[in-house]
Amino acid sequence: MPSARAFPLAARLATTTSVLMFGLIVVGSVVRTTGSGLSCPDWPLCQGRLFPPLQFNVMLEWFHRLLALCVGLLLFATALVIALDRQARARLGGVAALAVALYFAQALLGALTVWRLLDPSIVSGHLAVGLLLFGTLLAIALIAHHESLAEPAGAVAERPPGLLPVLGGVTLLAYLQSVLGGMVSTNHASLACPDWPKCNGEWFPPMTGLVALQVSHRFGAYLLTIAVGFATWRAMSAPDPVVRFAARLLPSLVVAQVALGVCTVLLGVPVWLSALHLANATSLLAIALVATFRVAAMPARASQFAPAVAS
Repeated sequence: MPSARAFPLAARLATTTSVLMFGLIVVGSVVRTTGSGLSCPDWPLCQGRLFPPLQFNVMLEWFHRLLALCVGLLLFATALVIALDRQARARLGGVAALAVALYFAQALLGALTVWRLLDPSIVSGHLAVGLLLFGTLLAIALIAHHESLAEPAGAVAERPPGLLPVLGGVTLLAYLQSVLGGMVSTNHASLACPDWPKCNGEWFPPMTGLVALQVSHRFGAYLLTIAVGFATWRAMSAPDPVVRFAARLLPSLVVAQVALGVCTVLLGVPVWLSALHLANATSLLAIALVATFRVAAMPARASQFAPAVAS
C-alpha cells in the first residue's frame, strides 16, 4: 500500500478506534457504578453463553465486552495498515506496537476484574491502562494525520518557548487526576466526604483511610485548575489556531469537571452523573493531548546564541 494512502487510512482507523475507546471508558464507568461487573461471572463468555439473558445489568456488562472486542478489531486493522507500509511502519510502528500491548494488558485486567471479584486495585488498574490506550490511539491518529498533510516546513510557525512542557504537564496531571478519580470510585470513597468545600465539616481533615483518598482527589482538582489556567494564559498567543481553541476550551472543561465532581458528592453519586464526570475528564485529557501534540509538531525556535554560518 503506498504511503500516500497508508497514513490517511491509519488516521481514519485510529480516530474511529479512539472514539470507540472513549465510549468503552464511559460504559465501563456505568458498569462500575451500577455494580454490574459480576453480572457475567465468567470470561470470555457471559453466564456460559455468547448471548446472555436480556437483563439490564447482564446486558450492560456484555455490551461493555462487545465494545472492547470492537476496539480490538479496529486496533488490529490499524496496526496491519501500519505494518504493511514501510514509511508508516518507520513512523508509527513503535506506537502501534505499544497500543497492541496495552490492549492485551487491558483485556487481561478485564478478565482479572471478574476472576478476582472486582478487586479495587485491579479495577483501578483497568481504568489506568484504558486511559493510556485511549491516549496512545489518539497519538496514532494525530501522527498519521500530520504525516498525511505533508505541509512544507516553511509554512509552519515556530514553537513558542516554554509552551510544550506546560501543556505536557497539564496532560500528565489530567491523566493522573482521572486515575485518582477511578481509585476513589473503585474504593467507594466518593462519599467519604459528603460535603463540599469542607470534608466532614473540616477544611483539613485527618488524612487517613478513604478520607485521604477523597481529599487527595480534591486537591488534585484544584492543582489541575491552576495548571490549566496558566497553560491557557501561555497558549492564547500561540500561532496555531487549534492550540488557541484548545486553550479556550480547557478552562471550560476543568470548571465543568469540578462542578460535576461537587454535584456527584452532594447528590449521592448518581450513576449518570458519575459517568458524565469520567466522560468530561477523558475529554479534557484528549484536548490537552491534542494541544500538546500540535505544539510538539512545531519546529523549535533557533537559539539566539547559535553561531553564525560563514558566507
